[in-house]
Amino acid sequence: MKPIKTCLLGCGLMGNPMARRLLGAGLELTVWNRTRAKAEALAAHGAHVADTAAEAVRHAGVVITMLEHGGAVEELLFARGLAEALPRGALLVDMSSIKPAEARAHAAALATRGVAHLDAPVSGGTVGAAAGTLAIMAGGEAADFERAQPLFAPLGRATHVGPHGAGQLAKLANQMIVGITIGAVAEALLLAERGGADPAKVREALRGGFADSRILEVHGLRMVERDFAKRAAITVQLKDLRNALATGTELGFDAPITTLFEQLYASAAEHGWPDADHAGLWLELARRNGMG
Repeated sequence: MKPIKTCLLGCGLMGNPMARRLLGAGLELTVWNRTRAKAEALAAHGAHVADTAAEAVRHAGVVITMLEHGGAVEELLFARGLAEALPRGALLVDMSSIKPAEARAHAAALATRGVAHLDAPVSGGTVGAAAGTLAIMAGGEAADFERAQPLFAPLGRATHVGPHGAGQLAKLANQMIVGITIGAVAEALLLAERGGADPAKVREALRGGFADSRILEVHGLRMVERDFAKRAAITVQLKDLRNALATGTELGFDAPITTLFEQLYASAAEHGWPDADHAGLWLELARRNGMG
């Protein structure tokens, strides 16, 4: 049987290592990116590079999108003709992080064209993308989730969490926990440093206790080492917290902790660190305390 043609649209910080994982698993993959050079970097790994997104998907069975935000997904699908180019019966797996309401709207619009849809955002960052250890949170029909398993397997661990939009709800929950915990770790390490303790040793002492977490391990180390090179940017974390708050408003849900952290990440961006890693919230908290 002829293999299903697979495409990946969006070859940035996350899309590039994800594409390499898929190619490494033996999938034939066509890629496209708005900045063509980012897609061409994958040609050496065996990817076919398309000139346009519409060309990439014209005969595709499964299409992955990994774009920056919901507006970019909306534009590509409906303003730049991708929805019309998708073959009837194709499956679009949107792995971008967008609002749940946007995911539901995209799924409904594509259904009228005979195209199936999963919202399947991920957590694990560029490290998880390269290692194939992403947490994948999928919303949509169970049959479509099963259909996507050959794509999910090289990328990480996938969980079907509910109907259309539920994957994005799970990602918002993830980002709330990540963003808030980064702030807790940063503030705690700064307090320890202000009091005269060695923050590196404090981090070491906390590991294995109830305060231990993946955030303390990874982002705490970045804070100790003052390594705020961009992996997941302050602006991306801010976008996700704002999406969470907008979704909360739609649901009549009050999220005071997320509201506070939206303000803190916004302040970090305003004070010159929009493209720092989101562990760079440490920089904003240090600034407020005259530390650095």
